[in-house]
Amino acid sequence: MSRVKTLQALFKRYRRPGDIVFAWLFLAFALFLLFHLTSQTQYKPGGKVFAQPRFWPAVSLIGMTVFAALHLLGSALSERIEGRWREVGFWLRSLEYAGWFIAYAAAVPYLGYLPSTVLAALLLAIRAGFGSPRVLGAAVLSAIAIVLLFKSFLQVKLPAGQVYEYLPDGLRQIMLTYF
Repeated sequence: MSRVKTLQALFKRYRRPGDIVFAWLFLAFALFLLFHLTSQTQYKPGGKVFAQPRFWPAVSLIGMTVFAALHLLGSALSERIEGRWREVGFWLRSLEYAGWFIAYAAAVPYLGYLPSTVLAALLLAIRAGFGSPRVLGAAVLSAIAIVLLFKSFLQVKLPAGQVYEYLPDGLRQIMLTYF
């Protein structure tokens, strides 16, 4: 009897309250991709089936759709878990950080890489609830280290900030090259 109980425990699926919402969204996404397969891939007449540019994407998207449908079926047949919309709200709150990144990426061409990175580090530290001078100083130093690493050491090409145009000639050249 203990063996059966162990197998039941082994195959018991842990579900989150928002599982059914995720299953619906994932199935919708899989179907969207599957329906757009023919417009995004090609079929070359006379070629081998496995060498077709459409074949492997089709296999993966059909598999994705089937497993998404099975996930939805399993979620729909399981008992309802309280707190579904609270869980979905938690997922949506994480989109705030995507918004922060988009604002940061939009600011770089105007403010420049160094000021944008320092500002983003400060704002995110404050947003996360770390407002002490020590932590804010560490955020600024981290931002400067990141800029020096990427722009000066690794020489990653990033757009120069329009603000740099207002700097004196010598300082502008240094900022454009290293920051």
